[in-house]
Amino acid sequence: MKRLNALLLLLSLTVVATAQATPASDALLAQYKAAGVSKTDAAKAKSDWSKEVKGDDGEMMSCSSCHGTDLSKSGKHHKTHKVIEAMSTKVNAERFTDEKKIEKWFKRNCKDVWSRECTAQEKADFLTFLLAQ
Repeated sequence: MKRLNALLLLLSLTVVATAQATPASDALLAQYKAAGVSKTDAAKAKSDWSKEVKGDDGEMMSCSSCHGTDLSKSGKHHKTHKVIEAMSTKVNAERFTDEKKIEKWFKRNCKDVWSRECTAQEKADFLTFLLAQ
């Protein structure tokens, strides 16, 4: 069974590798695996991307509130209105190339939207989803 789980994880990482992966994203996925993530679920991340929750300020928001649903286009921060460059690596080659930046933005954005930090599983799911965009 462990061998099958390892094979499934390898296959899911292979899918990520063909979907605009970077050395930084590969390293983070390996860290999430070491933290207990056995497989990623991009479909769950896609659903969570648009799931609205009440923020600390009482407003309903989701990841798509700022980043949008077409990740090949720029978004805009819901409060500051600052432009957020496209999330898709197909149009923004700088995305997901720096481990520290990826972790910084996961921490900040998860706290902004969900009022908590994302789990390793959620980060692995989101990263897999985002790399496929």
